[in-house]
Amino acid sequence: MPLQNRVLPTQEIVADPGRGLLMGNRGSLHGPDRRLGTTRWRSKAWICCVLDWKGIRRDPMPPGRWTALFFFDEAVALAAGHRPCHYCRRRDFLNYAGAWAQARNLSERPRAATMDAQLHSERVEPRTRRQRTTVQPLADLPDGAMIRYDGSPALILDHQVLPWSWTGYGEPRRPPGLHEAEVLTPPANLAVLQAGFVPLLHPSARSQLR
Repeated sequence: MPLQNRVLPTQEIVADPGRGLLMGNRGSLHGPDRRLGTTRWRSKAWICCVLDWKGIRRDPMPPGRWTALFFFDEAVALAAGHRPCHYCRRRDFLNYAGAWAQARNLSERPRAATMDAQLHSERVEPRTRRQRTTVQPLADLPDGAMIRYDGSPALILDHQVLPWSWTGYGEPRRPPGLHEAEVLTPPANLAVLQAGFVPLLHPSARSQLR
């Protein structure tokens, strides 16, 4: 049975055999039995990392250290409120921080802790500890944003809506009469996408547009 370590665009962490392009963590979330408790983060630094780092193989759930989480692609990771790791994805992190600065007319890239604090205020409802979403005009959403469409997550790409699942993105749709959408991606990550940050997308996304 698969471990409970697959992250959905809705921030939920589930047990699923689906494979993804990135991993990450939010601190140690599991117990000695390798099962998750009620806690869904131990740190505000929610990061997404490469799957292979210098060929090192690690236990995904070492006792008391960290819980490896896995993402279908970076659009999912950004929707869940994560950002690129500044260690294993240094170039992507700098591009992300540069886009963050550009979106806010800052003179220099912000520190990781500053971005983490802002992201955390936007991704989690303090009282319920559930995902915080926004409602925004569909036409204003950048490529890489994720929305809730027909009750399920979907990707915005080339002004089209691509339903998401662990098996890949579905056929694009142009929902008639849909002018606003519930947006899963936090505003800070939306701003980064609008400023030109290009997320790592699963190949099924682009193939659906051909």
